[in-house]
Amino acid sequence: MKQRKMHELMGKRLVLEGVISQEQLDEALQHKDLKKGERGLLGRVLVTLGYCTEEDVAKVVAERAGVPFISLENYPVDAAAMVTVSAESARRYRALPIDFSDDRLVVAMEQPLDILALDDLRVLTGYNIKPVVATDSELEAAIKNYSQSSVGVEHSLDESEVEEGQDPGETSYDVGSDRPAVQLANVILAQAVTAKASDVHIEVYEKNLRVRFRIDGVLHDIMTPPKQMHGALVSRIKIMSNINIAERRIPQDGRMTLKIEGKTIDVRVASLPASFGERLTLRLLERTARTITLEELGVAPEILKKFKGMINLPYGFIPVTGPTGSGKSTTLYASLAEVDRVVKNVITVEDPVEYRMEGINQIQINPKAGLTFASGLRSILRSDPDVVMVGEIRDKETARIAIESALTGHMVFTTLHTNDAAGAISRLTEMGVEPYLTASSVVGILAQRLTRRLCPQCTEEYTITREMAQKIPEFPLKPGEEKIKLYRPKSGGCMRCSNTGYSGRFGIYEFLVVTEEIQKLTLERASAREIKRMAVAQGMVTLRQDGLTKVRQGMTSIEEVLRVIV
Repeated sequence: MKQRKMHELMGKRLVLEGVISQEQLDEALQHKDLKKGERGLLGRVLVTLGYCTEEDVAKVVAERAGVPFISLENYPVDAAAMVTVSAESARRYRALPIDFSDDRLVVAMEQPLDILALDDLRVLTGYNIKPVVATDSELEAAIKNYSQSSVGVEHSLDESEVEEGQDPGETSYDVGSDRPAVQLANVILAQAVTAKASDVHIEVYEKNLRVRFRIDGVLHDIMTPPKQMHGALVSRIKIMSNINIAERRIPQDGRMTLKIEGKTIDVRVASLPASFGERLTLRLLERTARTITLEELGVAPEILKKFKGMINLPYGFIPVTGPTGSGKSTTLYASLAEVDRVVKNVITVEDPVEYRMEGINQIQINPKAGLTFASGLRSILRSDPDVVMVGEIRDKETARIAIESALTGHMVFTTLHTNDAAGAISRLTEMGVEPYLTASSVVGILAQRLTRRLCPQCTEEYTITREMAQKIPEFPLKPGEEKIKLYRPKSGGCMRCSNTGYSGRFGIYEFLVVTEEIQKLTLERASAREIKRMAVAQGMVTLRQDGLTKVRQGMTSIEEVLRVIV
């Protein structure tokens, strides 16, 4: 009887507001589903009969309860709020936490006057509840998505992660636990994979906790969980990555392997003590991702032809240079993919092995066990290699062994941290490698940057004058060209590119071929500027020129190229 009275009160409100007629209300009250109680609410019956919309009903429910009505499609749901209840509890109470407001938990509900549900949620979460009303279909879809993301992360240990004497199948935690920290860790990892993030940053400050994703080389704020979740979240991720949770005073490293949406993801985890507590940085690498080709990386045809010619030489030394995060390792893997792995013995020494390639022997360094780049490289040379890849040259010893390997009949690829191609020669000299060794071994140097690609859905065309273009150093102009057509992202972007205006990345390159003139300058210990001037005179396309050419092709914007190239 009480339930029928509540139905009638809501129905009368809909009639008074002109949403439905009295006849339609009477028909709905006599409807079989309402009588059986199978669907429970008058609003659902009215929507089923087509007399009103879900939004009409939700607004009346919100008005009766004196709480706000919100649309979950447009509301920026905080994942940290969601994980305060389990997916099972969200389904049971038909309620989903979506935000924090003045130390209260904002919960989207179907029935905001359900006192029992509100009390249970307050006990479960430890927060006072601020109910809001959302439409049934939006709430159902949000709960379903949360349920999928909260159970969509499977964790396993690699054999390399397992301590001696430990069963590889053993774990000291429950993967299926409903604890908020477990749920939050799963949601963060699942969202990072969906967003194609390369890194996840979990940072704690005086009053808040922040989670950021690096997407296409740029950091984005994703969520701000309550600070009180920091300790449990950090401990959860440290346990997953086999890091000592009792040690918080020194930096630590670990790794884990996850299966998310059918993808196998290797995650490198680094903890760092900071002023207000430990911060974590997670590097995500998809193990099953195929090797990208040099063409797909965006290497210009004229550079590609020269570089491929160098790759297939019988011996030589080719460093790939650029700052951290500029895609050097990806370029090295793409280069190794060009090598005939049937007739050539290819061995790499890396820290860590980022991508596993078929037909290549890959060694991961282990300094604790005495396996460094230098010692690993010495061992490789006793294994009859044709092609050697050294993940990074960090010291004089490794540099000297790598260069001497190139002089004794091996093709050696490696990476260096320099701003341009010419700077690699100076860097090797600074490391203590004699110029005559560098001049004799280095056959070519590839420098690169990664720049974001314009989103195809929200790009707009605009025009600049010749005078404006001439103010941009090295901008490629055609004779007599007065108007230059360029492209840029529309303000605000679109949903496909997460409102950034960019989607995906490609490379900008310069390739320095070591000619006799360059060798002579190297022996004379010439500066990087002098070497670059000679290389340009001999036809080298600089990083800036390659980037601006791709701006003219509509691949990216001027602002993006100037952001990545100093």
